[in-house]
Amino acid sequence: MSEPRFVVLRLGSLGDIVHTFPGVAALRQTFPAAEIVWLTHPRWKLLVESSGLASDIWPIETRAFASLRGAIRGLRAAKWDAAIDYQGLWKSAALPLFGGVGRRIGFSSHTIREFGVPILYTERVQAATTHIADQNGELSRRAGARMLAARFTLRVSPEDQESVRLQIRREAIERYIVLSPGGGWRSKCWPAERFGALCQRVRATLGWRCVVNFGPGEEDLAAAVRTASGSAEPQLYDGELGPLMALLRDATCIVGGDTGPLHLAIALGTPAVALFGPTDPVRNGPYRVAGSAAIEANRKSAAMEQDDIVLRVANTKTTHTRNDQTDPSMLAIDVESVFDAVCRRVGARP
Repeated sequence: MSEPRFVVLRLGSLGDIVHTFPGVAALRQTFPAAEIVWLTHPRWKLLVESSGLASDIWPIETRAFASLRGAIRGLRAAKWDAAIDYQGLWKSAALPLFGGVGRRIGFSSHTIREFGVPILYTERVQAATTHIADQNGELSRRAGARMLAARFTLRVSPEDQESVRLQIRREAIERYIVLSPGGGWRSKCWPAERFGALCQRVRATLGWRCVVNFGPGEEDLAAAVRTASGSAEPQLYDGELGPLMALLRDATCIVGGDTGPLHLAIALGTPAVALFGPTDPVRNGPYRVAGSAAIEANRKSAAMEQDDIVLRVANTKTTHTRNDQTDPSMLAIDVESVFDAVCRRVGARP
């Protein structure tokens, strides 16, 4: 009997793809010789490649007709056992439909947020788990995987690793904490002034430097953190994905909200302190597959806490409304609590 052929769809974004890896890894572990073709946005091709889970990766730009047509032709030219849509949007669900894939697996209307999408699937999974990574695993299990999640390792190229290490050494930095102040929308971001105060506390008490990672459109946020940091002199970093992975993997810890770099750092084995407000950490929080080799490789102290630390005030209302003003729940997280969490997470003594 020939090995199955799957097409999986997770077009973006960074954190969402990271939370799809455990489920696809479960599929790969169950069917080691299966052909798994992953459709994703060109921006995330390197990320998917780094996981080693896909047999082939088809970059697709959904706003470009030629790209869509090419993907549909490619799907129609092959025979598939199933298409698994981890994205759950019209644009992702329509591709295997128009591509002639007979078996199309996706979430039911109880899980999907975009109205009407499940009508395009032949099999609809009503998720029984809470975390999005486990929910993705439920789709994999419907396709035949024996488990919800499996271990995976993200590879960082030696060139990116060496380049980042040289850059860090040039700044006379030995141990560093990555601060990730950005997010999909500002209401779930901890204030820049508090990141700056945390940077000062880390430098004055632990003697470590901070590296502030930021993405497109977050230049003002990063500048505000640096200004608030004063003499702590954090380094600002806005590198490409490959070097960012190297930077995160070598970090002593990462501090950030519900944002892609936080989830990527966790997947690379880096200890994390996660600051949550409007979004629910039970669904979107730090996620590690038990027994991950990356975690063991990055454990720097026997005294460090075994689990990532999530800070969220009690009775916070979960909402995905995108506001420009900082949510009160984020303002309720004080600098001293975050600094204490960092020390506990990495086993440092103030």
